[in-house]
Order: sequence, then structure tokens, then C-alpha cells
Amino acid sequence: MDSHGQYAQQVVWTVVDTGIGPLLLAATRDGLVNVVFHATGTTRERALERLAARLGTDPVEAPGSPLLAEAIRQVTAYFAGARRDFDLSLDWSLISGFNREVLRELASGVPYGSVVGYGDLASRVGQPAAAQAVGMAMGANPLPVVVPCHRVVESGGRLGGFGGGVDTKRQLLALEGVLPEPLF
Repeated sequence: MDSHGQYAQQVVWTVVDTGIGPLLLAATRDGLVNVVFHATGTTRERALERLAARLGTDPVEAPGSPLLAEAIRQVTAYFAGARRDFDLSLDWSLISGFNREVLRELASGVPYGSVVGYGDLASRVGQPAAAQAVGMAMGANPLPVVVPCHRVVESGGRLGGFGGGVDTKRQLLALEGVLPEPLF
């Protein structure tokens, strides 16, 4: 407890090797709070610094933490092709407002193996003219893969951008059977 009788925020993290490279998983008592692509070196350090600044405490590396155990298990199963849906407690504290609304709709309404357009997702949250804002929400997603922003594509089926890189988006969509596996 802190000096005001409140339990201090605890943030634990680990890095999991996946078919798309190392993912940083961070969790609080409320659930998984952050997933970061390409989590090595300076990318990992910057992500941890951002988490510390946003959550008010230094994240602690704790690969054996019970707070991370289920997330590690489900992410590993997803990349092994043995899991299609995530059933995890999520800590939404890094995102709010319209962005949170869009990401919650994405998480609950766009299943494995399917895609949705930015405009379609905007319509689903009652803002049909907000396709560009949906794109911004995808870029601000603190929980990629688990909240599947890789499933959001441009009109006409073009992939569009992606925080983990377009090649990573292509790999995730291939894993889910939406795109053919790359030849090499």
C-alpha cells in the first residue's frame, strides 16, 4: 500500500517470441494493458518508458507473474494456430473516448478470419463519416493482436497501414487464412 492506504499500481511485463517476432506483453491487476511489436532493444525500452509515464510506475519484468500467465498461454496458442479468440481481462486505461469505443467494437465484432473496412467500423459505432478517425484509433491501439486492428482494411481490400508494419499485418492475416501465406 502507498502512504494514502491505496494499493500502488503494479505493471509487469515479459517478451514472448512469436511467428511475427518478439511481442512485449504488459499487464496490471485489471488485465493485459499493452502489447508491443518488435520488442527488442530500443523499441522495448521506449515502450517501457511510455508505460511508466502513463501508468505512474515502473514496469517490472516478471515472466512468471500470474498477471501474465493466461495472456502468454493464449498468445502462444494463437500463433501456434490452436486459438482463434482471446478471452482475457483487458485493462483499457491507456485508451479512452471514441478510440476505446472503436477498439471495443473491433474486439467483439470482427471475428478471426474476417476483415472490416475503416468506414464499416465507423458506421458500427454510429459515426459513418469517421473512417479517418477509425484509422487513428487503430494506430493508437495499445493491445494489437489481442484487439485485432490487423483485421481493419481500406475500402477495396487494400491492406492499409499498420503499427507493426504492413509485412506483420500480412503475416497475421495469412495466419488467420484471410491472405495466402507469403511464398518466401
